[in-house]
Amino acid sequence: MSDAHSALVEQLVAVVRQRLLDPLEILLGVDQPADRVLAAAEDWGAQLLGEDQAAAVMCAARLIAALYPGDRFEPPVDWWGTPLGRVVARRAGYPGVDHVSYSVAGAMLGITRQGVHDLVTRGKLDRHVDGGVTTESIGHRMRSL
Repeated sequence: MSDAHSALVEQLVAVVRQRLLDPLEILLGVDQPADRVLAAAEDWGAQLLGEDQAAAVMCAARLIAALYPGDRFEPPVDWWGTPLGRVVARRAGYPGVDHVSYSVAGAMLGITRQGVHDLVTRGKLDRHVDGGVTTESIGHRMRSL
């Protein structure tokens, strides 16, 4: 298992436990088996990091829908620097959003806001007509590196 896969699995297990299993244990008084969560997280990690782009996007969509329910997915800026945030940005972009601020773009790319500005100036990222950077150009940049 690669370091990226291990870090991703570790985060997935922690988030699933915190957001899904712990509340169920509180509500139902039933302890969920941790080994099943670990096995599932290993499978999700393999899908997210694997060769099949469509499978990675579907896995990312399922995880976001289950772990971050709501009308709109709006993670904090620092979430994009986590193993899950980085792989979601690379494989699925920012679901449901066509552009982001320079600071969010920087977090998604792992660079500073100024670095994003420089990439826009050099034509390496596309400026959105409403301001910020297009998520499509961020995804394209991440996949090309």
